[in-house]
Amino acid sequence: METKKTLVVQGNRLEIAWHYPADMAAASKTTLVFLHEGLGCTAMWRDFPAKVAVATGCRAFVFSRLGYGRSDSCPLPRPIRFMHDEGLTMLPEVLAAANIDDYILIGHSDGGSIALIHAGGTPARGLRGVITEAAHIFCEALTIRSIQQAKTAFSDGDLREKLEKYHGKNTDTAFWGWNDVWLHPEFSRWNIASYLPGIQVPVLAIQGEADHYGTQAQIDAIVQQAGGGAEIVMLRGCGHAPHRDRENATLAAMRSFIGRIVGGDCR
Repeated sequence: METKKTLVVQGNRLEIAWHYPADMAAASKTTLVFLHEGLGCTAMWRDFPAKVAVATGCRAFVFSRLGYGRSDSCPLPRPIRFMHDEGLTMLPEVLAAANIDDYILIGHSDGGSIALIHAGGTPARGLRGVITEAAHIFCEALTIRSIQQAKTAFSDGDLREKLEKYHGKNTDTAFWGWNDVWLHPEFSRWNIASYLPGIQVPVLAIQGEADHYGTQAQIDAIVQQAGGGAEIVMLRGCGHAPHRDRENATLAAMRSFIGRIVGGDCR
């Protein structure tokens, strides 16, 4: 079951969706909060949050950040610290507005970085765990090369058309807000490792061995420095989006991790 609507945060409308387990009477009190990638939005998660909700018995909450999907737009350029702003300031307000006080964060790419910043840089009351897919801890040359290629694909290829069906009038804001920041000369020094020791909940870090936006050095940093402990799942034959490239393996890893946290029967 899915419910779509909007949520007002800081005077702006955010596109949101709720997904529910099959048996709401036995649902866990813990909510799974999904944070999308740099070019993502609520719809681009497709049916994966619904599948995780059914598999774990937890409600799933998905939202599009400002400038993405059907959420309100936002001014550009985004600041170099935009992921810090999202994790430290915006996400706590989204959680409060959605009445979520017991939660596990599931973040993909930029969303994974935002989740780690939130977990290590705020009181994060009610946070039970963090799951990342292809999160960035620091900026790598490989990442920059792939983002430069995305710029060419958007300007000269079919990437704009592919993104437009998800972002509509936000297409340019979503793309350039992401691309311009990552290609800014100052962004080469971007690093969130200082937040990792402050994380006091368990972390599951998932990454594809063929990820063209980051190397294993990213999740090595997580497992070496996360204060609450971390486990790694490296997936063969998998690129930057484990929940799409290796859905069954990703779902199984998440179900096991979430089951250990909520202590329920994760089918």
